[in-house]
This record gives sequence, C-alpha cells and structure tokens, in this order.
Amino acid sequence: MAEARKAKGRRGKGPMDAAAIEDAALTYLGRFASSSANLRRVLLRKVARAAETDSDRTEGAKLVDALIARYRESGLLNDRSYAAQAAASLARRGGSRFSIGGKLAQKGVATDLVKEAIDGLTAEGATEIAAACALVRRRRLGPYRVAAKRAEWRQKDLAALARAGFSLEIARRVLAVADVDALDALAKGETSSD
Repeated sequence: MAEARKAKGRRGKGPMDAAAIEDAALTYLGRFASSSANLRRVLLRKVARAAETDSDRTEGAKLVDALIARYRESGLLNDRSYAAQAAASLARRGGSRFSIGGKLAQKGVATDLVKEAIDGLTAEGATEIAAACALVRRRRLGPYRVAAKRAEWRQKDLAALARAGFSLEIARRVLAVADVDALDALAKGETSSD
C-alpha cells in the first residue's frame, strides 16, 4: 500500500528543480485561485518533502521565490484581484466581513488588500444582511425550519450566525423574518424586519 502511494508522487528522485517547481505551480493554479503567499507556502511544502538536505531546501526556496516574482510581474498572480474575487465569493456564500477578513489573512493576503476587498464589497452593494440571509438559506436556519420548532431552535440559530461572525443585531433581524419570501426581500433590501 505504501509503495503504491510513493509511486503516485513525483517521478524523479531527489530535490525539485526549476521545471518541477513550475509544473507544480501551474498544476496548483490550474485547480485553485491563490494569493502569492499561499502559492509560496504550497510550493515550499513540496520542496521540503522532496529535499534531501538543508541546502536542497534553501536552493528550492530561492527557485520558488524567483518563480513567484516572475508570476507576479506577468500578472499570473495578482493578490488584489484574488482578494476581491475571494471576498465576493465568500460573501455570496454567507460570510461575514469578519470571517472574510480572517480567511483572506489565512491565505496570506496583505492587510491593506483585505481592507480594500471588504470595502469593495460594500461599494458593490453586498451587505452584511444579504450575507447573513445567504448563510441562513444555505444552512436552512430560521424561516426554513418548521414553524412549530423555530422557537426551540432560536438559540442554536443565533449561535450559528454568531460563530459565522455576524452581530447579534443582524442575527436577530434575519431570524425574525416570518417566512422564506420575507427573507429574500430582506436580502434584497426591500423591507426591514424587526
């Protein structure tokens, strides 16, 4: 079994050269959007696994840094556009501004770019209420529950929204809607529910 796993890995033995690092980078970028810091972290892990000595790791790190710099110059890696795209995607899925900032920071996006991406969400009209409504819809909370059981589940629903980074005021407002149609109207900003 272990032999089968080893056979699936990189074919060559020894440290990764520039071509192997670039192949790994292009394969990763072909599957995932990435910040430059995240791609660097991924490639350094691969280099460390393949390295036999400390000098192999050092040489691999230099090759990774040169590749990242080349990709940034060519526009293949652009942290600003990555942050904006990821923030918009996370907001559509029901992410609060707080959780979006944390996830972007985990991916190595600079603090000023995180703030710019979150400010861009507000400029595009994506609100915290709309994101909370998206999370309620996705997780089937509040108005998606059977009416007789809503009161029983209220605290757990509030806790789910709080863990997602929404304020108590927003959580209460979203969970107070009467039905799914009212939730959709609230998300679009057509009505306000208390």
